[in-house]
Amino acid sequence: MRELVYYVAVSLDGFIAGPEGEFDALLSEGDHMAAINERFGDTVPTAIAEAQGISRDGGMFDTVLMGWNTYAVGLPFGVTSPYRHLRQIVFSRSNTASGENLEVTADDPVRVVRDLKQKSGGAIWLCGGGALAATLADEIDRLVLKRNPLLFGSGIPLFGSRPYRPERFDEIGTTAFGSGVVLSEYVRATVE
Repeated sequence: MRELVYYVAVSLDGFIAGPEGEFDALLSEGDHMAAINERFGDTVPTAIAEAQGISRDGGMFDTVLMGWNTYAVGLPFGVTSPYRHLRQIVFSRSNTASGENLEVTADDPVRVVRDLKQKSGGAIWLCGGGALAATLADEIDRLVLKRNPLLFGSGIPLFGSRPYRPERFDEIGTTAFGSGVVLSEYVRATVE
């Protein structure tokens, strides 16, 4: 069965973006980039990967899920299909868009993910945002967190607003880089 992987950059205080969606403070340069791009090259926007010669041969992901606010970041720059090398599913009840390999849907995200998991293919990347992650928390099989050495103070939380309900994930690997970025990977704990 396919995995849903929440792969995201996060501040030390648990925010994936600032209060207005700002993410430019997250480190995009440093010794962590080559190692991360080697394994997660699929997560680099298509045009940037092509311009920088970043390989996507690993092919971990074949589908990316986004909330509308995450998707809309590129719209002011004319980017209507940021990850055209992947099947892109954007969740919105009120917006529409078109682009190569892009679907905008008002369908229930949980139902969509459960349907995707039953089909053959690569892993499914949950790109963001926090509200969508909160909705899909029970469906997430793997967390890959790029913790940045900064505090935001406020912003969009890693898991938006969700009720208190502890769920265990087991760490399967952590790499600390000289840049201060720490890449940690977790899988959902199996219930015995």
